[in-house]
Amino acid sequence: MSPETAKAQETKTRLLEGALRTLTEQGIARASARTVASAAGVNQALVFYHFGSVDELLAAACRYGAERSVARHRGRLASVTSLSELLAVGREIHEEERAGGHVALLGQLLAGAQTHAALGPAAAAGLDLWIEEIERVLRRVLVATPLGGFADPVGLARAVAVSFVGIELYEGVDEGGAHAALDALEQLGALVAALEDLGPVAQRAVRHRLRRAGGGAP
Repeated sequence: MSPETAKAQETKTRLLEGALRTLTEQGIARASARTVASAAGVNQALVFYHFGSVDELLAAACRYGAERSVARHRGRLASVTSLSELLAVGREIHEEERAGGHVALLGQLLAGAQTHAALGPAAAAGLDLWIEEIERVLRRVLVATPLGGFADPVGLARAVAVSFVGIELYEGVDEGGAHAALDALEQLGALVAALEDLGPVAQRAVRHRLRRAGGGAP
């Protein structure tokens, strides 16, 4: 990589991080070329040179932030061995992301998607990164449970991800209610863990009943 390319990449990274910091600390309404460039410590003309517009910079920052967050927790998710553990790990990740200001950032991105056209697809792409990681875990941990032939890992991954997103946003207006919702998810995980502890005959009976309830073959 040439010095010019390396310097350009460094500037782009500083702008991406400056955009994330601006969104977290000042909100979408204050995210301008001037405020982002100030947070990044560069000339505001570089916003347009590297990204074309403030909206495109914010969209790129959304993807950049999601990729960084997912990468930070990928190893922990890869070690999950059950649905109950996935939900417990999800709660730990939620607390860490909240403490790091990332929950506030998500709220700003979702709010900004209503008025900034580029943010909608970028926010969805960022959430898809989380959904893909959760889906990998679900495909691995559900196969040995009575839910293995019944639950759709793709749809369930989206349900889990959307549940945590909703709880994160809800927490800002009702922290107690959000914690109660997290407790309920963990109780669901405990229920699945109980199913995992059933013997082979009981598990076959549960699978049979679930297939019948879902309209599948007996």
